[in-house]
Amino acid sequence: MTDHPRLSPRKQLRALLEQPGLIAAPGGYDGITARTIEQAGFGCAYMSGAGVSASRGFPDFGLLTLTEMAQAAGIMAGSVGIPVIADADTGYGNELNVTRTIREYEKAGVAGCHIEDQVAPKRCGHLDGKELVSREEFVAKIRAALAARRDSDFLIIARTDARAVVDLDEAILRANAALAAGADMAFVEAAQSLEELAEIPCRVKGPCLLNIVRAGKTPDIPLADAEAMGYRLAILPSLLIGAVMGACDETLSVLAQTRRPPPKGSAMPVAERFRRFGADEWNALRTRFRDPETGASA
Repeated sequence: MTDHPRLSPRKQLRALLEQPGLIAAPGGYDGITARTIEQAGFGCAYMSGAGVSASRGFPDFGLLTLTEMAQAAGIMAGSVGIPVIADADTGYGNELNVTRTIREYEKAGVAGCHIEDQVAPKRCGHLDGKELVSREEFVAKIRAALAARRDSDFLIIARTDARAVVDLDEAILRANAALAAGADMAFVEAAQSLEELAEIPCRVKGPCLLNIVRAGKTPDIPLADAEAMGYRLAILPSLLIGAVMGACDETLSVLAQTRRPPPKGSAMPVAERFRRFGADEWNALRTRFRDPETGASA
């Protein structure tokens, strides 16, 4: 259990956006990664669609359903007190599906989501072979998302993959059209040079999100450089899943080669692992309600 701050996660996110500087949101995909992001001191987490897909044994090809993604979003949001921004892919259909997507994500407790302009089934923004819906259909989906939200603090981010399919000019046009329709933030995916990265916040007429994907199409840049360019939010979806896969490969390689698990000295004690996930608070509940004098009010 986590002691949630007084402000709701959505209001926390809005407050962060009102402050100067760049918000860094490392990407997670389950309760473990969400907790580690919060415990590392980050004020915001991102639910990676690629990470969620991989955690269920699939590539990021749009194979998961709204139900599966909303469930994963709820697990992350329920594990932490900081805001979680979630990948909502294409909205899982047309404007009707987008409407349900926003409502399910709101019920899941996330602080916001992004919806993109790819044809379903989509694929990772840093892979080739993507297809787009028309600019008009994309903007209609954004309008549907805005109309569907019941909490005005829920952040709607408009993502366009037009840079890879058409060109940067079309991506900028789509981002600005979505912002003009009321989107809270624009997400121009997969800029392909430092010059393009710097150009996007200058030409987009609203707050911009930067997606930092290790070994992806966009050059890796320090967060300080992204902030200087004018980006307001940076998501790092591949950061933890890449680290987890590398650690798993290394540990399993040691086991396969030596026929022994790695030395205990490299492992976190079992009790500490559980403590990281609220063991102390849960243990306190074991006896709290047995005393009628203090149980109800403790």
